[in-house]
Amino acid sequence: MIYLDHAATSPVRREVLEAMWPYLTRDFGNPASHHEPGAVARQALDDARRRVAGVLGARAGEVTFCSGGTESDNTAIKGIALAAPRGRHVVVSAVEHPAVLESAEWLGRLGFDVTVLPVDRDGTVAPQTLADALRDDTTLVSIQHANNEVGTIQPIAALAGLAAERGVPFHTDAVQAAGWLDLDVSTSGVTALSLSGHKLGTPKGVGVLWVQRRQPWEPLVHGGGQQDGRRSGTEDVAGAVGLATALELGHGDPQVVTERRDRFVGLVERLVPGAKLTGHRTHRLPGHVSFVLTRTPRSGESILVDLDARGIVSSSGSACAAGSDEPSHVLTAMGYDRETAQTAVRFTFDDSVDDATLEQVARELAQVTTG
Repeated sequence: MIYLDHAATSPVRREVLEAMWPYLTRDFGNPASHHEPGAVARQALDDARRRVAGVLGARAGEVTFCSGGTESDNTAIKGIALAAPRGRHVVVSAVEHPAVLESAEWLGRLGFDVTVLPVDRDGTVAPQTLADALRDDTTLVSIQHANNEVGTIQPIAALAGLAAERGVPFHTDAVQAAGWLDLDVSTSGVTALSLSGHKLGTPKGVGVLWVQRRQPWEPLVHGGGQQDGRRSGTEDVAGAVGLATALELGHGDPQVVTERRDRFVGLVERLVPGAKLTGHRTHRLPGHVSFVLTRTPRSGESILVDLDARGIVSSSGSACAAGSDEPSHVLTAMGYDRETAQTAVRFTFDDSVDDATLEQVARELAQVTTG
């Protein structure tokens, strides 16, 4: 099997599993318990928090472990909006993950005014577009670091800087950026950031929400008061250790993967008539390639079925929208018509995928689209 769907989920890394194993077996204590097994678990949890904070250039006390990117996004958007005294206006982009868009819609049902920013043909939010949308009562901006469907990297530092000039908190969904891009919050200027472990090589079910210490936010999960009351519930110690390990490891050398990506793009464009790259050609994630196939009457989903039969696993876009008859909201926001958007295919990979494998995939794609 050739697995090219890392944007949906990644295989669990051996180093991650080995780091987690003691806390799944011998050191299984509850970190809230006041005995030796609990103390061992508490030490591991605190150490994982410090390690995550180190990658983010943050304070350990600002890191909250949660169940994944969806919970992290929900908590950041709802929690900051509900706690902030500025007003009831929220800004998001049109190409956000559903966890962000639906959280903003939920706030809209509570009476918040939601502005959805347009993007250009590459899926990029222009800083001036955000500047024009900011108001005196804007209470939060949420714009992703990099897009899960087309790989476009947003100018986060510039966008966060505009929000900061107006005193507006800025959240970024960095789920896809983690492991590839610099996440140092001291230089990006963001107020809150969301991560998910299973995009990095951990088991599913662990994530991180980072919120700047001075930023108030309302917890969404109440109960036992764990994590200083920010997110109640017994912590997943093994998951936290695994996430810290995966975050430190990353996906490999970004430059090497970028060069492989670009060769793969060129090969597909040469071999597959009508294949058009979606997203920004250069400001995109290293291991992310996405196309629309403009000269085929077939849907992207049907092409993926044929590739799957040949042992190639890929996707048409977000796993959260798999099986839907609706075209990608990301591609339609970028100006693609419905029919073209439904021909989308996406290939996402890390440094374990070599040039020979990618060449094989390009040739198989050419056969299933033209044969």
